[in-house]
Amino acid sequence: MSESHEERNITPPRTKGPTRTQAKVVIPDEQSMVGLLGSRDEILRVIEKAFRADIHVRGNEITVTGSPEESGAVVRLFEELVELLRTGAQLTPDSVERVITMLRMSSERPAEVLSLDILSARGRTIRPKTVNQKRYVDAIDKHTIVFGIGPAGTGKTYLAMAKAVRALQAKEVNRIILTRPAVEAGERLGFLPGTLYEKIDPYLRPLYDALHDMLDPETIPKLMAAGTIEVAPLAYMRGRTLNDAFIILDEAQNTSPEQMKMFLTRLGFGSKIVVTGDITQVDLPEGQESGLKVVREILDGIDDIHFATLTSVDVVRHRLVSEIVDAYNRYDADLRQREPHAIKGGKRPRGR
Repeated sequence: MSESHEERNITPPRTKGPTRTQAKVVIPDEQSMVGLLGSRDEILRVIEKAFRADIHVRGNEITVTGSPEESGAVVRLFEELVELLRTGAQLTPDSVERVITMLRMSSERPAEVLSLDILSARGRTIRPKTVNQKRYVDAIDKHTIVFGIGPAGTGKTYLAMAKAVRALQAKEVNRIILTRPAVEAGERLGFLPGTLYEKIDPYLRPLYDALHDMLDPETIPKLMAAGTIEVAPLAYMRGRTLNDAFIILDEAQNTSPEQMKMFLTRLGFGSKIVVTGDITQVDLPEGQESGLKVVREILDGIDDIHFATLTSVDVVRHRLVSEIVDAYNRYDADLRQREPHAIKGGKRPRGR
């Protein structure tokens, strides 16, 4: 153990209140305290900052003093963290902050959420990192058509692709089809240089990038040549019936209602569809309605179709991304209140 965890008081003393209680957590001997508390106690300091409680560490015994609610919450947190370590997870300040958020906002156990393996590939395991992400992947298992709607960085497409790759490996489907509408940030393909493929390829590149995270790069060209994996613009879906396939439509906010209907009716036997998008980032021409915005009104309540909503809480990129999403949402809400007609067509600055 590189750091000493002899007796020490991590938290400055607070003014003693009338309802302070003391609770103790004994960490199993086989558990590394450095793995639990972090290098130089970086994880412990995250916990101290999040709770109004004094935390005292002596060997493998942690004493928590504070209100009954805060002390109990800290004890539950350490129990969840120990369970996560037992599953082989590595704790980081970011992951511990997510666990704290789950404990405060959900009745589900963080250890059950964060230990769910979706796909193991290329030396890493893909797991949900928030409660809503777990509910989203659970919905994909249970329903034929799932809509994943939420801001950038919430893992909508990445998790769907991990489920698709796992389904292919388990022979639940014969092929994966990944598609996007060829509309991006107000650009028009006709004004871009190159052949049609060269014009379209940059719009599909994020899907290729995710595939490279999940499959051996050497196998991807072979799978694509065999038609086992297809990455194509949405227009290429017209007139087809897609059987025994896992089909993902990404950036669906940039579909028209007609395109959305066309895509959904490609569903064949033995297939599953996941539609992902962010209704606050529509790049369609002025006045054009987004198919993703209206589809819920049309299909809500139909059996075997599920709408999963993710929020800024589910953003798993840099901490600032979540704060940026919230800031834009506040700005937009304030702008609508002051100038109801200032924002038309749901247009927002781009960002994936």
